[in-house]
Amino acid sequence: MDIATTPTTPDGNPELADAAPAPHDPPVIRREDYRPYPWRVPTTHLDFQLGLEATQVTATLTVERNPAAEPSRELRLNGDSLTALSVTIDGTPADWRMDGPDLVLTLPGDKHTVAIVTTLDPAANTQLMGLYASNGMLCTQCEAEGFRRITFFPDRPDVLSTYTVRMTGDKGAFPVLLCNGNRVAEGVNGDGTHWAEWHDPWPKPSYLFALVAGDLVANSKPFTTQSGRVVECNIWVRADDLARTDHALESLHRAMKWDEDVFGREYDLDLYNIVAVSDFNMGAMENKGLNV
Repeated sequence: MDIATTPTTPDGNPELADAAPAPHDPPVIRREDYRPYPWRVPTTHLDFQLGLEATQVTATLTVERNPAAEPSRELRLNGDSLTALSVTIDGTPADWRMDGPDLVLTLPGDKHTVAIVTTLDPAANTQLMGLYASNGMLCTQCEAEGFRRITFFPDRPDVLSTYTVRMTGDKGAFPVLLCNGNRVAEGVNGDGTHWAEWHDPWPKPSYLFALVAGDLVANSKPFTTQSGRVVECNIWVRADDLARTDHALESLHRAMKWDEDVFGREYDLDLYNIVAVSDFNMGAMENKGLNV
């Protein structure tokens, strides 16, 4: 039971705070109740304006009817602790409603572009799920249902999408901007911010999304695949830990070689980034192209 600092009893001793409400039981999800999601999301474009206490996310989704699912005009997007600033369908302001934490739209046709602008406070995210701040760094944890704390989305593992992500942040606070996939562009703005754009050409579920922004340095060594492609491999850490990364980098190379030798599986991106920091909330996370 928590001890409250105020109010106090007449003798000056703090009163016991009211007991916290009992936690809600988690929802029961049964395999036999599974139904395919009625919409596909072929592409997802995310634009992050990064800040420790205020981050704005613009999510642009292409959605199309799923012929393998029961038809529905309703598009239900999961959310958790998000504030929606605007919602458009094909560029036109849309009617939408909240159903608990979820945002619900009605789509008239078979294919649309849905854009949603949300804001969130990473520093206040004490659940450490979704996008959170820790020691001046921004990091994500999306497994199993953390992506819905970043933007409204069908946050379930059977919805696969190809992601393009643009990150903009203060260059002093976030000199390194990392995400899944390959870095396709980067630049500096005139207001002290810089940006990086990432593209992952392979569809993935939302729980494998990852983003890291912070003051990090890398131990780098390229890996040449069995077909002759050169993959840039980086172990990103805080500067004080750089001398401790050689073993991790060598282990990564050996693991990639082992996958080729045993399974004939060649790594399919141009970059392999690993972020190793002491304050990550999970033991490790196998996000595509950006392990944390």
